[in-house]
Amino acid sequence: MLQWSSRSPQHWHEFVNQEVCVSTGDQQRFEGRVFTVDPVSASVVLMSIQENKGPSVRVILGHTVTDVQILSRGTEETERQMESVFLPDRAQILSVDELKSRRESLRLWLEKNRVPVTEDGEVLCVANALTISAPYRPGDCSSSNEIILARIQSLVESNPGAEPLPETSQ
Repeated sequence: MLQWSSRSPQHWHEFVNQEVCVSTGDQQRFEGRVFTVDPVSASVVLMSIQENKGPSVRVILGHTVTDVQILSRGTEETERQMESVFLPDRAQILSVDELKSRRESLRLWLEKNRVPVTEDGEVLCVANALTISAPYRPGDCSSSNEIILARIQSLVESNPGAEPLPETSQ
């Protein structure tokens, strides 16, 4: 039998969003829904969402995993619940259409300012040096080049087509 850490990422991906029981070499068992499996270490990230306590996340190191059994299949609703734990609060309050509109507005603004921009799904890619994720604010820009990052953040902030996001309590 092939060990967990020796399996392929495609095999691990089959467990994402499934409720599982993970057994380890020291005879411990952990139950939860698989959020992801790290492709380098084979570590399993389990999430449990309890109504009274909220979400809890546990990482089981890949080298300790001896067996993973699926207890129940995930649904689109369980996937949405897990993703909502990691999304910024403001991104959760916008509809798909509102996010699409914000992305399109920002893309047009960047093009108007002669900034090379492409779309990769829901992410804007600027000059192969920076990405902008939903909900497309200056803080949603990511780049290892601080000069490019600062300049694009300034441009994003000056976008006249961007409607302000509703405030949320934090």
